[in-house]
Amino acid sequence: MSATAAASPAANLNEKQDRILGYLRANVDERTYFKSRLIAEDLELSAKEVGANMRAILDSDVGLTIEKWGYSSGTTWKVTR
Repeated sequence: MSATAAASPAANLNEKQDRILGYLRANVDERTYFKSRLIAEDLELSAKEVGANMRAILDSDVGLTIEKWGYSSGTTWKVTR
């Protein structure tokens, strides 16, 4: 599951999705791995909220490549510019 340029523009993201995307953009460095639970802690969301909102980000043209990477101790996302 990866997204580069896809169906919907980033303008269609809701407030939580914008916050998650902003977090990813601010913290990505070439190739970085993010755990949903750690994103959630930093943004005061639940890991479930992060996972549910990542689908919209994956389906949007946001200038990042995002892949669902693993499930060990929660979902990990691989994010590259």
